[in-house]
Amino acid sequence: MDAESSPFESSEMLASFLASTPFLEASWGLCSFANAAAPGGFVAERRGGVGYLAFSSVQVIDGSEPSCGTPVELAEWGCEDLFSPLRCDGDGDGEETVKVDAGFLRLFLEFYRRPDFRNQIQEFLGKVKMIILTGHSFGATTASLTALWLLSHLQPVAAPISVLCLTFGTPLLGNKSLSRAILRERWGGSFCNVVSKLDVMPKLFFAPLASLTPQLHLLLQFWQVATVSPSLEHLVGELRKQNFDEFFSNVKDRVEDAAKSEGEAKNSLFWPLGSYLFCSEDGAICLDNATSVVKMMHLMLETVSPASSFEDHLKCFEDHLKYSYYTGQLSSQFLKRININGLSASSYEAGVSLALQSSGIDPQDDNISRPAKNCLQMARHMGHAPNLNNAHLAIRLSKMTPCRAQLEWYKARCEEPGDQLGYYDTFKKFGASRRESKIDMNLFTLAAFWDEVIGMAERNELSHDFHRRSKWNNASHFYMLLAEPLEIARYYRRGMHLEKGHYIKHGRHRRFQILDRWWSRRTAAAAQEPQQINNKRSRSRYAGLTQDSLFWAKVEEATDWLKNAKEETDANKLKLLLVNLNYFEEYAGKLIDRKDVSIDVLAKNSSYRLWDDEWKALKSKFPQPPPSDPAPSLMDCE
Repeated sequence: MDAESSPFESSEMLASFLASTPFLEASWGLCSFANAAAPGGFVAERRGGVGYLAFSSVQVIDGSEPSCGTPVELAEWGCEDLFSPLRCDGDGDGEETVKVDAGFLRLFLEFYRRPDFRNQIQEFLGKVKMIILTGHSFGATTASLTALWLLSHLQPVAAPISVLCLTFGTPLLGNKSLSRAILRERWGGSFCNVVSKLDVMPKLFFAPLASLTPQLHLLLQFWQVATVSPSLEHLVGELRKQNFDEFFSNVKDRVEDAAKSEGEAKNSLFWPLGSYLFCSEDGAICLDNATSVVKMMHLMLETVSPASSFEDHLKCFEDHLKYSYYTGQLSSQFLKRININGLSASSYEAGVSLALQSSGIDPQDDNISRPAKNCLQMARHMGHAPNLNNAHLAIRLSKMTPCRAQLEWYKARCEEPGDQLGYYDTFKKFGASRRESKIDMNLFTLAAFWDEVIGMAERNELSHDFHRRSKWNNASHFYMLLAEPLEIARYYRRGMHLEKGHYIKHGRHRRFQILDRWWSRRTAAAAQEPQQINNKRSRSRYAGLTQDSLFWAKVEEATDWLKNAKEETDANKLKLLLVNLNYFEEYAGKLIDRKDVSIDVLAKNSSYRLWDDEWKALKSKFPQPPPSDPAPSLMDCE
């Protein structure tokens, strides 16, 4: 067997850890208490250094209201700042923006606006080392969104508080872009969703909810009443009157479509996030690969025939309410020990077979057990261990050295005495020449490498702290400072700004946005360390590379403002242009004073020097503009 990692194996370690702690039973106990004692609310409890916050599943939302089952962008509800790291960095590469269910987002915002909720969170932040957010059914979605909000809030201040979200029978919360964004932020390990084998709630949102009424409305009522009332005969009688064969068939067809999409989820509005702990009467298995999670959901649902009796359907409905039993089972015995005679000598394959039986799937049913085993084995072959992938990438990074050296050589040649254009302007002017064409090829090779690195990081194929390690952070930042000026030059040489708009807002590749964020977060974290504060020394000579990779894009915008200012006749518009020009002059002047620019910025015929000369001539004709807010595109200059 080759030495590869397994998302299945690593998630099993997470599940084993949880089963060995009181977290699961304590969380479910508080969920049950919240359901009975705090309908529509939450309960909080502190146990040692752990703070628990459990949300009731009895919420004012159901499948009949328009918002339920409708994914919306965070910005539509004014929530972009609450979950700022989850913003999609799409640049036309086909990735959808991050979306969450409108009904569940509304529920979270109702809690977020409550003073008792905010006060409870604030109290935990000052007194505990770990916060566990938990909830059952609809309460689970509020727990998940609260965890995402906390992770987004705690990240900038590097607070030493762990956040763990443990949910039970949770419906799907958002789309695949949300799942990918959580992986990008390395938050996947903060979410563990306990799902019983027959529970249909976690599978509902694969199907359009409008196609499931009126059965869905009655089923949701059954679940909510069952959490607070021991007498359900009337509701069971009402359920019996409905034909659930079509209901189950519809859900199974949609889950099957998602399972067969190999992770593309083209027809699915919702997608799993975090780890899923699938439990049955025989034990449990845990998966943290979303594609494998969907496939396992489908296979477990396949054990229920569409033509099953009402009693079989009722077992599925009641399974959504049996998490007290399952958490007790998990805490006492995580994997059921069975006779492994006849199994392969491979300990891994033995483990897969054990896990398969623990999921409650009949090993004798080849139609289900074989694809289920393939599902677990597929997780194993997702790729090499993260640290091994890091090592392979390090070797490939060394092979990128000649490409990087070519760019450095080109920059040095551009700074030699001659036409006095400099690095940026030489490439912008002579991009079609033979020498510049070779530089173009090196840019393409480096871009492809870093795109692949970013892709692996987003797919969780690299170590969780990969983008914070000095080797990779420095290498990616150096690449950005070296390559992005030439990408900007190509953009303006081809006149793409005339078609799309200026580079910063309309032309910047997603690759540079992500690398820029990696660098910003590392420097922000370093600033939290006492020894790093006020430790920046002034340079004694100009930098080898301009320390703002967007400097030349800002020069191009400033040049455009200057041109418009010369032609503008409207006094108010002219005043705004002058304010923007004055702001850019101050910004560039600070960079130059700190020697944070390369010497080519000050070349006699560089775009910046030409702009500076023209601006000084124009400025002498106008009074000094009053202080004002800078242009939006320059808000991030300092």
